Amino acid sequence: MENFKSGFVSLIGKTNVGKSTLLNALVGEKVAIMANKTQTTRTAIKGIVNRDNAQIVFIDTPGIHKPKTKLNETMLNTAYETIKDVDVILFLVDATKQYIGKAETEILERIKEKKSKTILIINKIDLVKKEKLLEIMKAYSEQYDFEEIIPISALKRDGIETILNKIISLLPNGPAYYDIEEYTDQTMRQISEEIIREKALLFLNEEVPHGIYVEVDKYIDRKTAKGEDIFDIEATIYCIRDSHKGIIIGKNGTMLKKIGQTARIELEKLLETKVNLKLWVKIKKDWQNQDSIVKKFDTTK
Repeated sequence: MENFKSGFVSLIGKTNVGKSTLLNALVGEKVAIMANKTQTTRTAIKGIVNRDNAQIVFIDTPGIHKPKTKLNETMLNTAYETIKDVDVILFLVDATKQYIGKAETEILERIKEKKSKTILIINKIDLVKKEKLLEIMKAYSEQYDFEEIIPISALKRDGIETILNKIISLLPNGPAYYDIEEYTDQTMRQISEEIIREKALLFLNEEVPHGIYVEVDKYIDRKTAKGEDIFDIEATIYCIRDSHKGIIIGKNGTMLKKIGQTARIELEKLLETKVNLKLWVKIKKDWQNQDSIVKKFDTTK
């Protein structure tokens, strides 16, 4: 198509700056899970925005953090590898932070190496005064020649159209890489795993979430005896300690039931049909350092 623009855009930033919230706001669909916990995103997740004159493929990346396990190292590698071959980078920072920290400095160094077209997104502006925002904008503008600096509130969807329009202006002419009906490259099985993990993150205390991952063992679409559509989904929540297993299950199974009920409600909305969800909890000690498992999270290959 003549004058059609397309390209890949990477979202990068330290943990908890709101990348997944922003991705979902940009796409207009829930592509990435959200939780007020660090290191929620573990892989590079694609979200697709289709316009009459453009297709933007966003890639949400794991937050930049200090790695302590092989899983953390893989996540960090994923984030930095992703920015190497994209057309535009969205560098997301938190307006409530007082200074340019170590993680932001490291990201800036990577951006400078590549000399990338980069838009600085300052998120959570609804939580700071204008004077503070102007200070942050000045500090970052002295570090790099950004294509634009856009203050936003991802949670309130303020500034979303400004970001999309600026990205389209920077993209090259090209074809649509995905079907215009698609908004993510994830399978429903993968999305189901992430929704279950999101609900676990929502209810579990701070220590447990980093040590869990979810695998869907059974995913079957069938008809009930009454001829109604229903999905049978069975999944296992893996954790690293016996004590964590007890916490996830809860007294008389109450915690696992709560995770399952909230996940099922969201899955039914997503699939637009009834869902029969069964969850199990198993221990897999030190899985974060086991290559056979960690490679599942390596989306750079």
